[in-house]
Amino acid sequence: MDRQLLRTVKQATKNHAGLMYHRLVGHIPHLLVVTLLVVVAPQLSTLTPEKVRALWNTAVNAPALAMACWAAALAAYTYASSRPQPVYLVDLAGYKPPVELEASRAKTIVHFSRCGRFSEQSMAFQKRMLERSGLGEATHFPMSLIRLPVDMCDRTAMEESHAVIFGVVDEVLRKTGVDAGDVGVLIFNSSLLSPTPSFTSLIVNRYEFRDDIVTHNLSGMGCSAGIIAIDLAKRLLQVHRNTYALVVSTENITLNAYMGNNRPMLVTNTLFRVGGAAILLTNRAGDRARSKYQLIHTVRTHRGAHDQSYGCVTQEEDEVGEVGVSLSKELMAVAGEALKTNITTLGPLILPMSEQLRFLATVVLKKVFRAQVKAYLPDFKLALEHFCIHAGGRGVLDELENSLKLSPWHMEPSRMTLYRFGNTSSSSLWYELAYCEAKRRIKKGDRVWQIAFGSGFKCNSAVWRALRTIDDAGESPWTQDVDVLPVDVPKVVPIDETSYQVPI
Repeated sequence: MDRQLLRTVKQATKNHAGLMYHRLVGHIPHLLVVTLLVVVAPQLSTLTPEKVRALWNTAVNAPALAMACWAAALAAYTYASSRPQPVYLVDLAGYKPPVELEASRAKTIVHFSRCGRFSEQSMAFQKRMLERSGLGEATHFPMSLIRLPVDMCDRTAMEESHAVIFGVVDEVLRKTGVDAGDVGVLIFNSSLLSPTPSFTSLIVNRYEFRDDIVTHNLSGMGCSAGIIAIDLAKRLLQVHRNTYALVVSTENITLNAYMGNNRPMLVTNTLFRVGGAAILLTNRAGDRARSKYQLIHTVRTHRGAHDQSYGCVTQEEDEVGEVGVSLSKELMAVAGEALKTNITTLGPLILPMSEQLRFLATVVLKKVFRAQVKAYLPDFKLALEHFCIHAGGRGVLDELENSLKLSPWHMEPSRMTLYRFGNTSSSSLWYELAYCEAKRRIKKGDRVWQIAFGSGFKCNSAVWRALRTIDDAGESPWTQDVDVLPVDVPKVVPIDETSYQVPI
């Protein structure tokens, strides 16, 4: 029997034994209740003072006392084993594209103009948007969009995804020292590209994961899919004991650049860039000491039942058949409503009682007494030390900075991620967390709030607690830039197209 088959049989046997054990433990409370009903209940109707004294004398003798202690211990163990399993983040990896894929804003505009796909009005609009985007001079495009003519096809799309996926998975497995055969759960998310075989199958094939690995391939979930993947991993780790969960988040740019002239679809060209992340989670108690964070809460809000929310971010064809993602003018209002719903759920879980009472008081005044009072927004800085807000665009970050009353220091990870890497969709939150680590901001006990928005419309949150002070982030996408950041990014930064010379 070869090693792979032996490992598979061993794991299957362990999983089956564990499942039978937990089923047995789960039935113990029911057995205790049945025993009480069958044995004790019939005696209740015939109790007399003499019988009560006799039962008491019996209960205090040694065998009965030992049995009572055993039952109490068993009940305590049953309660402890039924509690949710802690979920730990062992480590993470963010993709740093090679230098040849960097594109300054001037290079981006010149390249767009040379594609021959855009009208003068569309070029002027994209230039204005890019000047106000908050992006810097070294974000990354895939090679398929940098070369001329543009080469947008399945082959080049897969080349882009392979580079990102293998890059981050290689790194996170190397950093953690975890063998591929020990990973029991694999979750992948990419919103706009979902090939056959799936990306999870690609990863399983590449790293020779075991045959009984649990895999989920998420698509169409938008920029908030990263938190959805974390929430799904958390739930699966409650069922599959003593294992690791690998989460891989990315987005494909090659097939999702828009080459038409519909203005609502052009915005994405000025924001989205190449990126990806891999996160290794575990429920193994022995890995707590070396893990970075413990997952405390996940809160998912889905407002798809509202037509305005459902239709504010859509992938569609324009009037000439060019495919792109259209962003509605109502996007900011929709995001605000989703955020309000999300923090209404999250607030009671993390906020101090004083903030909860203030919020409740304003609700009562408005709903019960019809008083004209302004809704009270709790101060989340009293409950959280770090904020990782999805770097969807400058407007999104400005709005949340004002709504949550955050300082420039709190917004720095999100703004610098947008500046250095652009909008990398679901992976942007992990670049932001890696920024906090690279800047040595994370101290033991600190709490981190990740907030993501996505099509549908969704707002999802995850709250982590740092298990240790992170003095050395190790290999990081920020290694070469951490000493020169942050930088000031004005509201409008004009683009000088003459600063880029087209290679001859």
